[in-house]
Amino acid sequence: MNTLIIVLRLLHIVGGVIWVGGAVAMAFFVAPSVGATAEAGQKFMGHLMTKTRFSTFMTIAALAAVLPGFALYWIDSAGFTLRAWMESGTGTTFAVGAVFALIGLYYGMKVPGIGRAMGQLAAEIKGAPTPEQMTHLSALRQKQMRVSIINVTTLLIATLCMSIARYLHF
Repeated sequence: MNTLIIVLRLLHIVGGVIWVGGAVAMAFFVAPSVGATAEAGQKFMGHLMTKTRFSTFMTIAALAAVLPGFALYWIDSAGFTLRAWMESGTGTTFAVGAVFALIGLYYGMKVPGIGRAMGQLAAEIKGAPTPEQMTHLSALRQKQMRVSIINVTTLLIATLCMSIARYLHF
């Protein structure tokens, strides 16, 4: 059982580090840089979201965090039968973290679609964008910002919960 726990924890933690780190980097550094660099940034985002496997890599990292996390909770709670453990500070905090991680996963799955839409729009723009294209691009940027803020916030809350859960005794 120790080998299984070690493998699950490694997958959970490494997947989570990649997932949360990628989300934070995209929200706080890549997306603002894309917005600030106009056409070049739009082309970069279009390439990142349509020509690389970034979205696939992030999805795999997210699933590598979520699925082993579920398995670890299952093991710790003896298949959801140890009510005392699940209602303890540790069990409750892991559960709260899991809920926030699932919300982050939901919103994170929206990011590639927005990125693809931005990339497609960027590919359509030849020279200066039309007012209609600018309106559409602005709407996509606002949506991306809103989704990214929810995604990153929920993932950071999940990370905080996971990092302190074993030390909460109530």
